[in-house]
Amino acid sequence: MSQKHSYEINATVREEQGKGASRRLRRDGLVPAIVYGGKEEPLAIAIKQDELAKNAKHDSFFSQIINLKIEGKGDVEVIVRDVQHHVYKPLFMHFDFQRIVKGQEITTTVPFNFVNEETAHGVKMQGGIVSKLLTNANIICAPKDLPEAIDVDLAALELGQTLHLSDIKLPKGVRFAGDTSQLEQTAVVHIVHSGSGAEETTEASE
Repeated sequence: MSQKHSYEINATVREEQGKGASRRLRRDGLVPAIVYGGKEEPLAIAIKQDELAKNAKHDSFFSQIINLKIEGKGDVEVIVRDVQHHVYKPLFMHFDFQRIVKGQEITTTVPFNFVNEETAHGVKMQGGIVSKLLTNANIICAPKDLPEAIDVDLAALELGQTLHLSDIKLPKGVRFAGDTSQLEQTAVVHIVHSGSGAEETTEASE
């Protein structure tokens, strides 16, 4: 896996709120946002569009802890809870951030990192192809245990076999959201026959 990214974003407090104020912010290259959670009141902030775009090039920005440096308020650790995009322009319109509270677990979505796809037994030895049914999952963990991605090792997967959430080994301190029966029934990836069979299997699984 690649080195884990750390994120730090500068922000200012929004004194004015409402649609008109938000439009003015966007014209000035800023994105309105809100920080909520914990025992503190929600805080309206603004962040530079360019700074968000630079960090958002990494998919993990949307699942990892971000250090918000809020002018006049100090540093606040948050995770992204919701993002609004412009209808047709590559611009952010609004962000919702949730505060990280010491001692409390967080629930967030992290991507899967599929390992040994080309050398999987069902691919290399049996001529199958990998069909991914899920590319991410909801996890629960303490902030300090939050992974950037979950490794899914396909080395031993044979043709016709399916890996479910319950089959995936998680890092220490991390668990999937959902009960045992849900995890056992939720398929993540399987190896199918190459050609039209792969398409049919994928469609049947959706």
